[in-house]
Formats: sequence, C-alpha cells, structure tokens
Amino acid sequence: MPVARGPQMNARSAVLVGLTGIVIAVVLGGGVLFLASQGGDVEIKLGDADFDAGQIGRISEEIDDRGPILYSDVAGRSRDLILQHLGDDPEVGWVAFEARPIGEPRDCFFQWDDNAQQFELITITDDVDCAEVTMDERGNLSTGAMIDTYPVSIDDDKNVRIDLNFDRDADG
Repeated sequence: MPVARGPQMNARSAVLVGLTGIVIAVVLGGGVLFLASQGGDVEIKLGDADFDAGQIGRISEEIDDRGPILYSDVAGRSRDLILQHLGDDPEVGWVAFEARPIGEPRDCFFQWDDNAQQFELITITDDVDCAEVTMDERGNLSTGAMIDTYPVSIDDDKNVRIDLNFDRDADG
C-alpha cells in the first residue's frame, strides 16, 4: 500500500516564513526599546510599604495591660521597632520608634520598666555590653537625643499601620 507524502515546503515558502519571522522579531525588539526609552527612573520596592500591627482596640488594650510592644524585624534587616500608645483614645496617641539607639548591636534593645515608667536598654546575651541609656514613653533618650521614629496611621479598617519606608531625609 502506498504511503501519502505530507505537505512539502518549497524554497519560496521557506524564505517567506523566514522573512516574516525576522520582521516580527524586529517589530517586537523595536517596541521593547521604545517602551524602555519612555520610562523614567524605576524604583523597585519589595514587600509592603507599611506594617499592619493589628486592630486599634486589641493593640491598645494589650499595651495598657502589658506595656509597649516590641516587634522584631523577621526579615533580618535589624529594623526592630516598638509600638507605643499614649492616652485613653485608641484612635490617637500612637508612637512607633526604633527598638535601640543607633550604633547599638541587635542584642541590645529597649524594654519597658513599668515601675520606673521608662524604657531601659537591656541585652539578651552575656557577651554584649549595652550603653547606659534609658528612654521615656515618647522616645526621648536620657542622652538628650530623640530615637528614630516611624509615622503611624489608622486605616479605614481601624488597623494600626506603621510606615516602614518613611524617608527621614525627605522629611527634613
């Protein structure tokens, strides 16, 4: 039994298919180059722009019961922070600041001393010495300086949001 031959491509068809492919590649390449030349500076930001600390009612009650909350930067960037709530109104009075003064190792961090009504710099390891510095409830250091703070806002769902990407240099 004879076997039928499939479609065959002649030289003219092959050249036409090849030229079509080249034209498509040139048009796509030109389009990419055009789009690349139209953009300005590209700013890449990975992750959330802010940190959602939770519902204002729950968080403010926890701070009333246990004191300010230490949030460890689980991303490993050493951006540990403390969330504080001052006053009776859960809608206002939020303060977020660094968990340790600039230059202190990550093993040192502020811990709230309820009896003294201030933060004391403590260490979690025996081989690290921390500075002799305290901080009041608003972030004022005993050295006379102010600890770095982060803007805090309340969103429409009544969540406490801390702006981790706040640009201190742009704020003045």
